[in-house]
Amino acid sequence: MEDHAIVAGKVYLVTGAAGFIGYYVTKRLLEQGCTVVGLDNVNDYYDVHLKRARLAELTPHKGFVFVEASIADHTAVMSLFEQYKPAAVVHLAAQAGVRYSIENPDAYIESNITGFFHILEACRHFPVEHLVYASSSSVYGANKKVPFEETDFVDHPVSLYAATKKSNELMAHTYSHLYRIPATGLRFFTVYGPMGRPDMAYFGFADRYFAGKPIHIFNNGDFDNDLYRDFTYIDDIVTGIERLIAQPPMDGVPHRVYNIGNNSPEKLMTFIETLERALSKATGREILFDKIFEPLKPGDVPATYASTDRLQQAVDFKPETPIEVGLQRFADWYVGYYEVNKA
Repeated sequence: MEDHAIVAGKVYLVTGAAGFIGYYVTKRLLEQGCTVVGLDNVNDYYDVHLKRARLAELTPHKGFVFVEASIADHTAVMSLFEQYKPAAVVHLAAQAGVRYSIENPDAYIESNITGFFHILEACRHFPVEHLVYASSSSVYGANKKVPFEETDFVDHPVSLYAATKKSNELMAHTYSHLYRIPATGLRFFTVYGPMGRPDMAYFGFADRYFAGKPIHIFNNGDFDNDLYRDFTYIDDIVTGIERLIAQPPMDGVPHRVYNIGNNSPEKLMTFIETLERALSKATGREILFDKIFEPLKPGDVPATYASTDRLQQAVDFKPETPIEVGLQRFADWYVGYYEVNKA
């Protein structure tokens, strides 16, 4: 495996480099002296200013090259691979969000299906040492068995977003089988942290509080049967990706899928109360959200809970940052970035 280790001088392509996870992965690779080609179309699904702020922190690195283009543009993707010939690809560009996939399904087919096909085709024609790509815990649908294991049956997605991610796994397996492309799919479990995605619940809760608005909680107000989520801190995600990049699958069909989650699900209400405490500490004043309870939304699932045994066996790592630590780092960043008035 030594030839595939992350080393200074190698060229890595990170798609979705202006995105939440993409920004942190790019930053980690640049800090190790790698050359990173970042690809992103900087769309307006959420605040473009935040995406530009992430890019502004990456630009000073001499090894960073940014290409603003869409993975749905076949010519642009092939030209980029031909010009830079990346040693490995971390494919994180996608249209995210379960609920938005009900409102705007076209965006998911264009980015998550057509766009991913273009990445696979490029890896076929310009062979890479390893393709690491984002899947999602949403592929588990409404599975009742917990924790979720990679060997579980996942043919019953409950949102179009989940269906596109399951499709990505099937497409990657096929290309690995036909063209021997080493590929690894990562099923992310509710990733959070500083500079995160504003469409995620924890970020939206902070936004609504400081805008003087109540937060909406989609659990019917049933605290005894609350939603559970495996909240995973961004640094743990990046470490997992970093270690897996250097371990391309080699045996049989060179395609593997791993969960990356905290293996410690929290009740949604516990997470919200922890966020209130973190924001209170960051601002120096007591913060309690005004809460409105509503029914579960279509496409949402009652619980996500990752088995991380396969990941730990492969790279001797499991995410374990507690929400108290992760949410405090988010709250401190949020209060500083948005210049929230302190007590």
